[in-house]
Amino acid sequence: MSHFSCFQDLLQHLDSLGLFHMDFGLSRVEYALDQLKLRSPSYGVIHVVGTNGKGSTSRNIAELAKAHGFHVGLYSSPHFLSPRERILIDGAQIAEDDWVRLGNDVMDAASKDGLTYFEFLTVLAILAYARAGVDLAIMEAGLGGKYDAANAIRTDMTVYTSIGLDHTAILGDSIQAIATDKAGAMRPEIPVISTSQCEEAETVLRKHARATGAPFSLASELLDFDAAAGTATPVHVTGPKLSQLFPTMQGPHQQQNSHLALAVWLSYCEKHKYAVNPDACAAALATARVPGRFQHIPGEPEYILDGAHNPQALNALARTLEQTQIAPKAVIFACLKDKDLAGIAPAVASFTDGPLIIPELPDNERARSATETAAAMGGKAVASMKDALELTKGIRGPVLICGSLYLLSEFFKLRPQALNDGSPEFHITDR
Repeated sequence: MSHFSCFQDLLQHLDSLGLFHMDFGLSRVEYALDQLKLRSPSYGVIHVVGTNGKGSTSRNIAELAKAHGFHVGLYSSPHFLSPRERILIDGAQIAEDDWVRLGNDVMDAASKDGLTYFEFLTVLAILAYARAGVDLAIMEAGLGGKYDAANAIRTDMTVYTSIGLDHTAILGDSIQAIATDKAGAMRPEIPVISTSQCEEAETVLRKHARATGAPFSLASELLDFDAAAGTATPVHVTGPKLSQLFPTMQGPHQQQNSHLALAVWLSYCEKHKYAVNPDACAAALATARVPGRFQHIPGEPEYILDGAHNPQALNALARTLEQTQIAPKAVIFACLKDKDLAGIAPAVASFTDGPLIIPELPDNERARSATETAAAMGGKAVASMKDALELTKGIRGPVLICGSLYLLSEFFKLRPQALNDGSPEFHITDR
């Protein structure tokens, strides 16, 4: 049955589902995947869970696989301009016509209860990767872990990036509560690899892994990583010593994400008896980029875009500014209502001695008003990102744009060339 005749029809359906609507549970996704016979896909699946660093770590793993000749899918969120950004194959967006065909098949497979926005896209991604015949799919969790839609399929590895306080109204107001929810992504006998965590989070993860029967390792237990020298030496994983490992993405936290991705890749290769190519590993880290992660936009002034929006991420941004010796001459910032404004305001204000500009985030029901944010931070509220950029004209030196990824989306709407990497579309040919 044809539900969508064009990509615009599909977008209208997604809009009708509500971007922020959540309905926890896996039954709807499981039903759709059962209809599509995709509960156990033919390809490998690595599930990436955490609070900060999921996007960068997922992209690093995808680039490592691609550099080794794998045909690879990458599923991530959110998007800036189009949902097509969320579902990539070999780094390219899928053609709109393919989205329409896939979307119609997802609609046919769904139960009478339908699928939420995120569930629809997850099922579409799993189907797209099957139709494209990928070798490996990297599935980034959307929110939490226990009820993440990727839990509805067989996975080969569960990966934990840094866990911190975020989405506390949904996941819980403590590290222990958040880590407990994310630990729900673990499966019996499926290996778990985690980055270094705070004591509370690591304790929860290790305890849950023991109870689940999931082998647990920290990346540091598997692989020694010397960021300054650009080397990685296997400890409790098989593989060659790696060198020339200098990530393009900047900051100590990105070195941590690279360490985790390398440990995951060597472990995946060990499990499946694939050879690790040191040159391919170096090339992958030098290639991996994610928009809005300390992204430099040249010009007068130069803009630096970073999606840091919680205490842990803002601390990482502060360390990156210090490491790169960049002193912003102004900051443009906005956040959502569920963020701890009182807790993050001092960190944001410390980034500059210049103006702090707070634009509204239009058509976003979760956005905190610019007036409220500006009052808490001593900044200037403006009506839009366009107005904010106007106020930065004539500033000599870098301008930092940070906070909500929806704020960065407003920038990309005005400067879409800063988002488009020029990759050709991927066209799926059904097998």
